[in-house]
Amino acid sequence: MTTAERQGASEDTEADLDRIFFALSDPVRRAILQRLDQGPALVSDLAEPFAMSLQAVSRHIQVLVRAGLVSQERTGRIARCSLEAGPIYAAAVWLNRYTKYWQTQFETLAALVIDLDPPAKGAGRQPTKKERQS
Repeated sequence: MTTAERQGASEDTEADLDRIFFALSDPVRRAILQRLDQGPALVSDLAEPFAMSLQAVSRHIQVLVRAGLVSQERTGRIARCSLEAGPIYAAAVWLNRYTKYWQTQFETLAALVIDLDPPAKGAGRQPTKKERQS
């Protein structure tokens, strides 16, 4: 693969991530994905819990389709949507690169808590026979 091909692939990946994160940035779209996690659904069923027009929900679904998170199968005027989880995996892989920073923060916090509240003397040890008798 040439340098130009690698750069083009990298730009494609960046554009895909931009679409995925944009799609996930809206609570309505996240709720639609949560519903689709239970199985395919008609657009009208997906629109039911929201106080917005069917057309507005359809626009949200189109954002999810462009991001590759949802596929639509049309039969006449009826559209059935299904979750496509592959792009979510790509986003998770990208986010996972940064867990090393979170892990360091958690380790620092744990050390700080131990320093602030050391275990009580004798905590975790068994009482002696003399202590049990008294």
